[in-house]
Amino acid sequence: MPKFRFNKNQLDKIAEKLLEESKPKCFCFHGEMGAGKTTLIKALLNKLGALDTGNSPTFGLVNEYHDKSDTALAYHFDFYRIESEEEVYDLGIEEYFAQDTYLFIEWAEKIPNLIPTDALRVRLHFIDENTRCIEY
Repeated sequence: MPKFRFNKNQLDKIAEKLLEESKPKCFCFHGEMGAGKTTLIKALLNKLGALDTGNSPTFGLVNEYHDKSDTALAYHFDFYRIESEEEVYDLGIEEYFAQDTYLFIEWAEKIPNLIPTDALRVRLHFIDENTRCIEY
């Protein structure tokens, strides 16, 4: 499992590396509040060519991102506020997972039984204001 430190100036390089090295399109992000999960997802969306810059879907649970041809490119989930996996079923999670799009899931530990077995698990650790550690 690769593990290394990076700073905000290296975010684009980290996103590019994750996309190049990952076979699955499902990424599960783990880390404390403020570790940089959403910031890294924004960099991934940028590298994929999404039209929107991305933001956390904490209250809506999911954001959809499109490319220039208006094709769904990625779904960004934030399950911080959910209380049970049943809430995610009500969201229609199976339909999202069945599509050939990137899935970026924050707080995936809240839905352990629903995560695809081949998902890439990305762990972010807060080192200081400008530095993070990533493991995947």
